[in-house]
Amino acid sequence: MKKKEHADHISTLLGVGTAIEGTLVFKDTIRLDGTVNGKIISEKGTVIIGERAVVEAQIRVGTAIVKGTVNGHIQATERIDVYPPAKITGDIQAPVVSIDTGVFFNGNCRMKNPESMPQDPVQTSEKQSENKPG
Repeated sequence: MKKKEHADHISTLLGVGTAIEGTLVFKDTIRLDGTVNGKIISEKGTVIIGERAVVEAQIRVGTAIVKGTVNGHIQATERIDVYPPAKITGDIQAPVVSIDTGVFFNGNCRMKNPESMPQDPVQTSEKQSENKPG
């Protein structure tokens, strides 16, 4: 079986100097070179975070390729690949994780499929606290 090339066809590009705040939902492959604050969500898509990108977001995608700065958790159902000069501050989770030499990573790494994890841990903890007798 031939390995699927995720970065061959980029369907969306967020260029340098562009900023998005909120929830970014996409299919296929998106490349981010600008600034994103919020959430990045794709059931099976690939996010490429370019060298000049600054992302302050919770990321839940099929595949994440990181070369820029990410402050937030990354969950991928397929894999996470991290290349220099990437800087990640936050936890990462995927069944396959590759981190090259020269990357700054401050967080925890779990190598399992995140499908068993709640999509939004904050909402889940809020619901649990509402259901507690008090």
